[in-house]
Amino acid sequence: MPDALPHLFPPIQPRNSGMLAVDDIHTIYWEEVGNPNGIPVVFLHGGPGAGMSPQHRRFFNPDHYRVILFDQRGAGKSTPLGEVRNNTTQLLIADIERLRELFGIDKWLVFGGSWGSTLALAYGQAHPEHCLGFVLRGIFLCTQKEIDWFLQGSEWFHPEVYDEFVAHIPSEERGNLLQAYVKRIMDPNPEVHWPAVRAWSKFEGRRVFLLPQPDEPPSDTLDLGVGRMESHYMANLGFFTDGQLLANTSRIAHLPAVIVQGRYDVICPPVSAQRLQQAWGANAVMKMIPDAGHGAMEVGISRALVNATEQFRQQGRFA
Repeated sequence: MPDALPHLFPPIQPRNSGMLAVDDIHTIYWEEVGNPNGIPVVFLHGGPGAGMSPQHRRFFNPDHYRVILFDQRGAGKSTPLGEVRNNTTQLLIADIERLRELFGIDKWLVFGGSWGSTLALAYGQAHPEHCLGFVLRGIFLCTQKEIDWFLQGSEWFHPEVYDEFVAHIPSEERGNLLQAYVKRIMDPNPEVHWPAVRAWSKFEGRRVFLLPQPDEPPSDTLDLGVGRMESHYMANLGFFTDGQLLANTSRIAHLPAVIVQGRYDVICPPVSAQRLQQAWGANAVMKMIPDAGHGAMEVGISRALVNATEQFRQQGRFA
């Protein structure tokens, strides 16, 4: 079967993988891919709660990069799946530092898309001394406006998707969709939370790509991870003050960054990417992809991400 994305590097298996207990509740799954003497890079997946996939390894030349990927708390192969206790952005940042120390890495390139871009910015602002630069995609600054857009903005572009999402909530609770879904998603009764997490995951998944894609079959891991983590983090404004990430951009503005953004991204609209680039200044390069939505695996976006990692490998900068 031909490769749908031949510009990515060939599929590769991890050199090492394992589980790291980060507290009394959570154990995170990690992978190490590529050249053990290569440029270190940490891959931060989206969601939160979406987990990583084998395709994510393919953004990096394995002869020249040492790639550390992991499933964040509550996601993918990390345990317990969908657990919101002890699950905050500050604890995720601490997990990244544990991994950096585990692998004996001083500084690394930070790569993240969607929620991964949020976490990348938060990590970088907390630990700029350990960052070489940033590759960011589908910028989400986790502001109240962006959260409101995620839930309500779809009505303007995908009214049938929005109507299906809202239909799961009684009319008297629709004034606060986020809280209505949180109540159901966090309910311990599987007959209550499974329909809610399925609806939440489908609501997001159907808006990821610019061009319509077939609906993915239900996935317990993805649906529970995305439904639980996204609603939990959004209900807590990502554990930030509103506007925090943009306000603190000066902490990392001396480092190089490339921002890859789909022009027709209806999940994380381009205004956030533009505001971030403006705040970052000359060291941040914007790559606006004219024929793409939100998906990392859309052709234009994935090609731009590979180009970015190759430019950094060759020059230590982005152009």
